[in-house]
Amino acid sequence: MVQKYQSPVRVYKYPFELVMAAYEKRFPTCPQIPVFLGSEIIHESKSQDGSIHIVERSCKLTVDAPRLLKKIAGVEYVIFVQKNVLNWKDRTLLIEAHNETFANRVIVHENCSYTVHPENDEWTCFEQSASLDIKSFFGFENAVEKIAMKQYTANIKKGKEVIEYYLNELISQGISHIPRWTPSPVREEDQRSLAGSSLELSASHLPSQTYFILLSLIPLDTDYIERYLGHLTPMQESCLIRLRQWLQETHKGKIPKDEHILRFLRARDFHFEKAREMLCQSLNWRKQHQVDYILQTWRPPPLLEEFYAGGWHYQDRDGRPLYILRLGQMDTKGLMKAVGEEALLRHILSVNEEGQKRCEEHTNQLGRPISSWTCLVDLEGLNMRHLWRPGVKALLRMIEVVEDNYPETLGRLLIVRAPRVFPVLWTLVSPLINENTRQKFLIYSGSNYQGPGGLVDYLNKDVIPDFLGGECLCNVPEGGIIPKALYQIEEDQENADRVQLWTETVYQSASVLQGAPHEIAVEILEGESVITWDFDILRGDVVFNLFHSKQAPEPRPRESKSGSSVQLIDQSWVLGVDYNRVESPLVCREGESIQGSHVTRWPGFYLLQWKMATPSACAASSLPRVEDALTSVQSPGHKCKLLYYYEVLASVDFRGSMSSLESCTSGFSQLSATTTSSNQSQSGSLISR
Repeated sequence: MVQKYQSPVRVYKYPFELVMAAYEKRFPTCPQIPVFLGSEIIHESKSQDGSIHIVERSCKLTVDAPRLLKKIAGVEYVIFVQKNVLNWKDRTLLIEAHNETFANRVIVHENCSYTVHPENDEWTCFEQSASLDIKSFFGFENAVEKIAMKQYTANIKKGKEVIEYYLNELISQGISHIPRWTPSPVREEDQRSLAGSSLELSASHLPSQTYFILLSLIPLDTDYIERYLGHLTPMQESCLIRLRQWLQETHKGKIPKDEHILRFLRARDFHFEKAREMLCQSLNWRKQHQVDYILQTWRPPPLLEEFYAGGWHYQDRDGRPLYILRLGQMDTKGLMKAVGEEALLRHILSVNEEGQKRCEEHTNQLGRPISSWTCLVDLEGLNMRHLWRPGVKALLRMIEVVEDNYPETLGRLLIVRAPRVFPVLWTLVSPLINENTRQKFLIYSGSNYQGPGGLVDYLNKDVIPDFLGGECLCNVPEGGIIPKALYQIEEDQENADRVQLWTETVYQSASVLQGAPHEIAVEILEGESVITWDFDILRGDVVFNLFHSKQAPEPRPRESKSGSSVQLIDQSWVLGVDYNRVESPLVCREGESIQGSHVTRWPGFYLLQWKMATPSACAASSLPRVEDALTSVQSPGHKCKLLYYYEVLASVDFRGSMSSLESCTSGFSQLSATTTSSNQSQSGSLISR
C-alpha cells in the first residue's frame, strides 16, 4: 500500500528572497537536522539572464532504525537525489526528491514548493507532499514503513524550525531585506531561447502548483489550523488536506467545512479510507434528506415545543455550548405517538445542526477552536414508562443516525440523578455508542452531582440550572405527560410531500370499519417464539383477536393509501377448521393502551386482528362476514383508528428483554391494570387507561 503525505500551506511572514537566503544556509550540511549528513552538487545550470537556477544534489541521510535491520540491509545511510528549480522572476522554488538507495525495493517521491503568498507578496508559502511505496524489503516491509513514516513526520516540523532559525540568524546579522531580481538586457535571440526554456520548465512542474487550488478556496496554513482546528500532528494535517482535496476533485455538492471533515477523521482514528467512506455516506444522506437546509425549513410542531424537555443553556467551563435535556420529565412514549418518529428525528437533527453552528460562533468569540458541545441530562423521574420496547427501538435508531452523521460532536455528557432503572437503559443503548463517545460520559446518582467533583468542575456556578440547586433560571420546557387525546389520528398532511428520513416507522396506523378489520400475519417456522404487541385505540372501540392457521393467507387491501386496513382471513375460511383462536377476544375501549405477548406452540401463521367492537363481539363468537359487510354499508362513516407495533422474538431473547418488562405482571407505567390471559396461549395483555 502506498503511504501518502500532504502538508497544509505553511506561511513564512518574510519575503521570498529572504526565505531563499535562509534555505541556502541548509547546504551542504545542516547541524540542526541530525539525520542530514551532508550533500554535494552533481549538476548545476542557469539561464542566460540568471532568472532560473537549477541545482541537483546528492544528499546523504542516516537511518534511525534498529541495528539488526541496518545489518540485514547492509547500509548505514541512504542516498537521495534532490532537484531544485529556482525561478527568481516568478519567485518560486520547486523541489523534487527521490531515493537512489534500494530504488528497486522502495520508492520515495517528494515534491515541495516555495511561492509568494497570493494575498501578500511580502510573505512566502511552503507546501510539501510525499509518497512511500515499499514493494519488498527482506520481509520487514511493515517495520520499514513505520520507521520511514515516523522519521519523515518527525523531520517535517524540524524543517520549518530550521528555516526560521536561519531567518533569525540573517536578521541578527543585519540582513532583513534582499532586493528582488531584475532582468539584465539580453539579445533578441536569447530572449526567444529563454522563453522556450521557461515554458518547458513551467509545464514540467505544473502538477506541483496544486496548492493554488487550495489557497483560492480557504487557505489551510498553520495559523489557520491552530486558530480554528486545534493542534494536529503532521500526519493528521496530511489526512485533512488529502480528504479535503479529494472532495474538491470528486464531490459535486457543497464541500463541508474543515471542522466537519476533521470530525470524521477523528471518528476513524485518521484512517484515510475509512474516514472517506464514512464521510461520503453521510454527505449522500444529507443530500438525499436535505439536511443542509433543516435549520431554515424545520419548524417543530407546537406540541413538540411544549413537551420536549430540552434546550440550549449558555456554555460550560471550556467554552462549549451547553445543551440540557430533562429526559426523566419527558413523556417519550407520548411524544412518539403524538408527533411521530419522523418529527422527533428531525428535531434531534436540528439540535445537532444548531450545535455545530454554535460551536463555530464560540470559536470566533473565544479565539480558539470549539468543535463539540456538552450535554447535561437530568434523569429524575425516569421509570419503566421510558423503557418500553418500541421506544427503546426508536431511540437506538436515532442514536445510530446521529453516530453515523455527527461524529465527535459530543465533548462531554453529564448524567445526573440517575435512578436504579438507569443501568437497564444503559445496557441497551451503550453497544451502539462509539467507544470514544462512551469515555466522555460522567454519571451521577442521587445528589452526588453537588459539591466538589460534581457539576461545579464542569459548569460555572452562575449557569447551573435552578432545578439542580443552582441560581440560574433555566427556560428549558419541563415536559409532562401528553394527553392521549393529542395522539396522532390522521397523517400530517403538511409534511406529506417531504422526503422522509425513515421509510419505516416503529408504530403503524390503521383504520377499522364494520366488516373491514385490520389483520397482520406472522409466520413462525419452528421452535418457541414470542409475539409481542403494543397498540393504542385512538378512536372507537375495538376487539383484538389472535388466530393460528396452517395455511398462508392472501392479503386483500381495502384501500391503497397509508393507514388503511388489510384483510387476510378469506371469507370462505371456517373458524375451527381453517383457522383457530389462540387468544380470548379482548375488548379495547377508546383511549386505552394495550401491551401483551403470546408464546407460540406450533409452526404456521399467527394472525393479529383488530375489528370494530359490536355487542356480539364481546361474546366469544363473531358476526358472519356478510352481515359485517351489510352493517358497513349502512354506516359507512363510522370507523376506528389505532396505532400499533408488534415484534417476534425468540423465546431465549424474550427473557429479560424490554418486552418482558411490560408483560401482564410487570406493573408497566405504574398504572392500574386489568389483565386478560388465556391458559391455552400462555400469554397476556395489559390495559392502561
